[in-house]
Amino acid sequence: MSTLPPLVEPAAELTRDEVARYSRHLIIPEMGVTGQKRLKNAKVLVIGAGGLGSPALLYLAAAGVGTIGIVEFDEVDESNLQRQVIHGVSDLGRPKGESARDSIAEINPLVTVNLHPIRLEPENAVELFEQYDLILDGTDNFATRYLVNDAAVLAHKPYVWGSIFRFEGQVSVFWEDAPDGPDGEKQGLNYRDLYPVAPPPGMVPSCAEGGVLGILCASIGSIMGTEAVKLITGIGESLLGRLMVYDALEMSYRTLSIRKDPDAPRITGLIDYDEFCGVVSDEAQRAAAGSTITPKELVEMGSAGVDYELVDVREPVEWEIVHLDGAKLVPKGAFETGEGLAQVSADKKLVLYCKTGIRSAEVLAAVQGAGYRDAVHLQGGITAYARQVDPSLPVY
Repeated sequence: MSTLPPLVEPAAELTRDEVARYSRHLIIPEMGVTGQKRLKNAKVLVIGAGGLGSPALLYLAAAGVGTIGIVEFDEVDESNLQRQVIHGVSDLGRPKGESARDSIAEINPLVTVNLHPIRLEPENAVELFEQYDLILDGTDNFATRYLVNDAAVLAHKPYVWGSIFRFEGQVSVFWEDAPDGPDGEKQGLNYRDLYPVAPPPGMVPSCAEGGVLGILCASIGSIMGTEAVKLITGIGESLLGRLMVYDALEMSYRTLSIRKDPDAPRITGLIDYDEFCGVVSDEAQRAAAGSTITPKELVEMGSAGVDYELVDVREPVEWEIVHLDGAKLVPKGAFETGEGLAQVSADKKLVLYCKTGIRSAEVLAAVQGAGYRDAVHLQGGITAYARQVDPSLPVY
């Protein structure tokens, strides 16, 4: 377990208003006036104002973190409101960063909020990180997670990482340049010591594909915020060197030790993270290259009387939400075991679709590999079809 010195020097003073606002902190012996001054002087960058960013931002602001940066280029949509509690109905269609800034101002107008309405890229990440004391990463894709990790290493910054999926969450702290422990032991770790390489494309569904219990975000986001406060003030034992795993269904927390991977290559620069992680496999990219149709082309095929079989490769719960008329449900997992091939026609053109086109591209590669040459997949999936052809269909 990691006891670390305070990350931030204390501010010169607290005003009378700040003493009144933070009084419940000031009377905690471990925190006190000095701890609150450290929070006031702290600069924290939060990547994303989504499910995990929402509770973390709200509580860091309430706690009195003096400067909060928000990296967010997305806009608020209806599906966000189930878990992204920093936004409300009146914010629909607004930039998430602006919505988050306004919510923070309602909670604590003493906090300075810096908006970074950009996509985090290798070209801007290190320079941005160098402006802050601490990074919080609540993103939901592996490409950005590895980018945050490597940029934090190069910027010599600690960061708190969180992840959620369905009913489970994970949290840890990574800091390659962490000070040595009290016995001289090396404590430096980074995300690649836990996950040296990204999982194969399609192996781990995103929250958009697999779902997440909204209230889980509060549990994991609050742990991330707690770790940030501890790092800033130097109190308690951080999660550096430990992975906390929370299961909401069992209501259980377990903590696993993380050790430095001696075989991990030294991080000396940033790379192409989309290529490193692979949104879809090389096989799927090759299969889709000449076998992709647009929603409009699918409609035209029907009007022209083309005899085809429409196959939905999503999960049954997604089928219940919305599906295309005339489609047959054969989940992607059935094709991975080979059972799916027996459920589709060998003498008809196959048209595969999923939510956004990623899973259907993987299935397309599988059926082509099994000899089904007359097969295509729907570009953008049922989401694109709803937006381009039939707006009455629900989008999830």
